Amino acid sequence: MGMLSNKVAIVTGAASGFGAEIARLYVAEGAKVAVADLNEEGAQKVAAGLGAAAIAVKCDVARRSDVDNLVAATAKAFGTVDIVVNNAGYTHRNSPMLEVDEATFDRCFDVNVKAIYLMAQAVVPLMRQKKSGCIINIGSVSGIRPRPGLVWYAASKAAANFVSKAMAAELGPDNIRVNAICPVMAPTGMIESFMGMANTPENRAKFIGNIPLGRLATPNDIAKAALYLASDLSDFVTGVELPVDGGRAI
Repeated sequence: MGMLSNKVAIVTGAASGFGAEIARLYVAEGAKVAVADLNEEGAQKVAAGLGAAAIAVKCDVARRSDVDNLVAATAKAFGTVDIVVNNAGYTHRNSPMLEVDEATFDRCFDVNVKAIYLMAQAVVPLMRQKKSGCIINIGSVSGIRPRPGLVWYAASKAAANFVSKAMAAELGPDNIRVNAICPVMAPTGMIESFMGMANTPENRAKFIGNIPLGRLATPNDIAKAALYLASDLSDFVTGVELPVDGGRAI
């Protein structure tokens, strides 16, 4: 039996990077998964590789109608929703704070913060009915220990980290656990935006120098943390900001 046998999960931003790896590990551990992403083709490709245990759903997590449809499609396909991983994220390019335009600022907060609100509106009533559930928000170590250049992104992720604690406090009596995972930079599709420069070994070394364990995160690092927080191993863990950062937040 896998660690997530008979569980049903939604993973947003799952066409690539952290989300795709989380979806794959969840299925390997027995879960059924809705692979959600604005990139429909990418989501379908990931879901196809997971067979009958997965469905692909196109979803802009900042649109209420898309999120409502995602939750409904998951419940229709698999009967319920036990786990939600709010992984979809957006960032501005690493640059001085006054150079970030308003539209980019709005998109950061829509995808990184408003999406958590919309997902809660859609899924918490289902979880309350059965008195169980697990919500995992992918925050960021930058929301704990910010640095210059990603001011507005860091602010949005600090909100994601903090709202996880507030949700945990309110939803605990319903036996719904809420936690945040706070990754350090990883070689995903947003790495050049995070660095604000070309993704070369020399430029990576500048950032790795701030990580005591001496490397960037990998999607598998984040997926393993997401597995722990979704499993019964963490059934008394809620309201946690879990840095998966090689010590960057120290």
